[in-house]
Amino acid sequence: MATVDAAPRRAAVLGDLLPGALARDTALVAGAALMVGLAAQVSVPLPGTPVPVSGQTFAVLLAGAALGWHRSALAMVLYLLAGMAGVPWFAEGASGTAMPTLGYVIGFVAAAALVGRLAGRGGDRTPLRTVATMTLGTTVIYLAGVPYLMASLGVDLGRALELGVTPFLIGDALKVALAAGLLPAAWKLAGRTR
Repeated sequence: MATVDAAPRRAAVLGDLLPGALARDTALVAGAALMVGLAAQVSVPLPGTPVPVSGQTFAVLLAGAALGWHRSALAMVLYLLAGMAGVPWFAEGASGTAMPTLGYVIGFVAAAALVGRLAGRGGDRTPLRTVATMTLGTTVIYLAGVPYLMASLGVDLGRALELGVTPFLIGDALKVALAAGLLPAAWKLAGRTR
C-alpha cells in the first residue's frame, strides 16, 4: 500500500513561518510580552484622564495578528503577570491592582486572542479584513477597560467613556489604519520569500 506524503501545513499567522516549534513559540511569547512592555514606555499623559496615550494597544493587536491566539494570549498573560509582580512596564510605570487602567491590560489577553483567532482565519490578509479585525480587538480592550475604570474611579458609564474612550478614538483609528497597511504587506513580502 502506497503512502501519501502529507502536504505542508499552510501558515495561519506570520509567526508560523518561523522554524522550530517549541523554541520559536517560547521566544515569540516572551518577545511579544517584551514588545508590549517597551511600547508601554511610549506613554503620553493626557490632561484630565488617568489613561495615557501609549503604544501598548498597537503592540497587542500586532502580536495577536502575528502570533495567533494561543501564543498571543500567553504573551499577554505573561505581560500582565510580570507587571503585577513589579516589572515597571505598564504605561506610566504603574503596577498592581490600584491602577485604574488595569482593566485595559486585562483586556489585552482577550483582544490578542480574538485578533489572533481572526488572523488565523485570514483576518489580516487584506486591508479591509485587517481593519475589521483590529477594530474588534480594540473594542474588546475598551469593553474590559471601561468597567474597571468605572469601578476604580467610582464614576458612571458616561464619565468613564469621556475619560477612557473618547480621547483615544482618533489615535486608535490611526493604529488600525497603520495595521491595515503593515499586515497585508508583511504577508505579501512573506509570500515572495517562501
